[in-house]
Amino acid sequence: MLYAIYCIDKPNSMDLRMAHRPEHIAYLKSKEDQILVGGAQLAEDGEAMLGSVLIIDAADAKAAKAFADGDPFAKAGLFESVRITRWRKAFFNPAVGA
Repeated sequence: MLYAIYCIDKPNSMDLRMAHRPEHIAYLKSKEDQILVGGAQLAEDGEAMLGSVLIIDAADAKAAKAFADGDPFAKAGLFESVRITRWRKAFFNPAVGA
């Protein structure tokens, strides 16, 4: 089943994000067989990172939460909020945004 994990960073947390980014990327690479798509939420300037969005394949909501909780960003306390919902792929065009 697919789940969307929508994370919002705490205000003024760029230093915390950057300090844990290498661990975060390594964690995602270790789980890449579960990840349909993922990336940072950006401010309108296209530079400032505001949070993260991942769409993953997980057995159930409990497994999706465990995935989210295992992220080094979550363990470091980066996120102000995390929302996890079931997600259904209706359209997918990998050429868009490439």
